[in-house]
Amino acid sequence: MPRPRAGGPGWRAYWRVLLLGLLTLAPAVTAAGAGAATGSERAPGASAPDALDAVTSPPFTEGLELTLELGRHERLTARKADPRSELAAFTTDGCSGGLSAAWDAFASWIGDFRQVHGKLPPWQHCCVDHDRLYHAAGARDATARESFDARRAADLALRQCVLATGAERTPALAGEYGLSEAQIAELYRAIADLIYHSVRLGGIPCSALPWRWGYGWPRCD
Repeated sequence: MPRPRAGGPGWRAYWRVLLLGLLTLAPAVTAAGAGAATGSERAPGASAPDALDAVTSPPFTEGLELTLELGRHERLTARKADPRSELAAFTTDGCSGGLSAAWDAFASWIGDFRQVHGKLPPWQHCCVDHDRLYHAAGARDATARESFDARRAADLALRQCVLATGAERTPALAGEYGLSEAQIAELYRAIADLIYHSVRLGGIPCSALPWRWGYGWPRCD
């Protein structure tokens, strides 16, 4: 489907087609994360949120993540306990991985997109709150296990914040694009699940990444 001129008469119809296409992929986002974590398919009749909720808490998933991460949390807690270490002033890039910057660039180019969705992701505040938690990485005297639990709680809070943002925007977006509220909710579930799995994978401590857990402390990689 050729893209219509930005702001032209076919622009909303074009976005509706794109969103419908994304809807066909939305269940797979959650299912892929669930399958990777549990090795099983979603239970018949389970909704997308139920499927993800089921795989964010079982002992297998938590045990695997703990095995992979605990050594890094031990290095981080040792760095935090060092009296020579100082927590840097808080900084944030909004939604990491270039998402906020790319959104701003796209919104600057497409006026209609900017009018509906703003210059920054609607869940930008969720990312900033998440960054605050990642910056300090819990209490300074936290144990490695407490650090692990705090990161996981921060990631789950980010997912819930994105879902809550979607719930607030659902009626307006459904009217804007001629989709049902259930379809918009499904898209936001896919976004929230994708963000959750991304930060679980990319936010481990003691990496060289600027958005790592404990990025406000001196590096420990």
